[in-house]
Amino acid sequence: MSAPPRFDRGHTDDLMSFLAASPSPYHAVANAAERLDKAGFRQVAETDAWDATSGGKYVLRGGAIVAWYVPEGAEASTPFRIVGGHTDSPHLHVKPLPDMGAEGWRQIAVEIYGGTLLNTWLDRDLGIAGRLTLRDGSYRLVNIDRALLRVPQLAVHLDRSVNEGLKLDKQRHMQPIWGLGDVHEGDLIRFLEDEEGLAEGEIAGWDLMAHSIDRPAYLGRDRELVAGPRMDNLISVHAGVASLAAVSAADGHLPYIPVLAAFDHEENGSQSDTGADGPLLGNVLERSVFARGGSYDDRARAFAGTICLSSDTGHAVHPNYSERHDPTHHPRANGGPILKVNVNMRYATDGSGQAVFAAACEKAGVPWQVFVSNNSMPCGTTIGPITSARHGIQTVDIGVAILSMHSARELCGADDPYLLANAMTAFLEG
Repeated sequence: MSAPPRFDRGHTDDLMSFLAASPSPYHAVANAAERLDKAGFRQVAETDAWDATSGGKYVLRGGAIVAWYVPEGAEASTPFRIVGGHTDSPHLHVKPLPDMGAEGWRQIAVEIYGGTLLNTWLDRDLGIAGRLTLRDGSYRLVNIDRALLRVPQLAVHLDRSVNEGLKLDKQRHMQPIWGLGDVHEGDLIRFLEDEEGLAEGEIAGWDLMAHSIDRPAYLGRDRELVAGPRMDNLISVHAGVASLAAVSAADGHLPYIPVLAAFDHEENGSQSDTGADGPLLGNVLERSVFARGGSYDDRARAFAGTICLSSDTGHAVHPNYSERHDPTHHPRANGGPILKVNVNMRYATDGSGQAVFAAACEKAGVPWQVFVSNNSMPCGTTIGPITSARHGIQTVDIGVAILSMHSARELCGADDPYLLANAMTAFLEG
């Protein structure tokens, strides 16, 4: 008989539903907004004047969302407590001229987005999802969540050395097939217009990407693991939404203004109007201060007391490649969230930030671990250093330890998302 799970898996069950329903950053922020709406938040437009009312509000821009909760009696100089993450994941992105083919096969032209593990997209059933821009300037989300595309691998009979080292050319080997016959310009877009019940020519622009249609699933004898797509970094986005909603429901005269900032484009450098290196977060925080009658001095005081948890996935120790990890720092699945440290500021954590995170975990009764890269291996980075440098805000890098990062399907401990959300809630409560 299987051992019972350590925790109620309600949070992880909900995460799996969130992953499946969020095949693109645009879907992720729409689902986050829907959950915040149910928690009493309301959307505000960046083009409108903002008022000083208390309560929960959020801004949507493309694949990014910034949400915040103003407690009753908050002053203009009240600091913020921010949970940050990103909505994008490495994927195959549909090109502006998508219709192509060769040797009687119809294909879709794709561009590689982010640091994708290319081989994980081979021989996998793929759908298409993203955002359509219509001729009237409005947007529509689209999700063809069935087997539509496939990137076929070359048979072993035609590459006898494949198991000695697979080398994929991003341009020649990664274009998926989706049918047979002659290629006609506009085929994919006309197909999407038919699927969405739109008139021919109504789609004027598109931001589309392939996604694996495999559903998230518990894995292992005791179901103590979870496999699924886009865990990097929708685990953090989902936990941030849950923790912000929980804190706003409790309120209790919060000493800080809790904030969720989920950005797009982290996987390719964050330099966009919806990325962490853009002005979105700073604009929202400043406008919140000024809407409450604050001055520039109040803004400076609020920012000086603000702390951000930059939450992203990190590397659990891989049992088949343990030599690639630091010999004294071994994060493990279901060991609790990780504190990410790099002295060269690829992560923004310092000793002061470590103390903040440790206090939040202690308050929540959550175990935590430390991740440091092997000195011989290049270290990745996050939105943490960008947020810290751009806004002058103390930032701490944390996350959940996973395997197969940047794969089409990643793996984590089934308890860790729940533990992360509890640590975030304690942090936002102050």
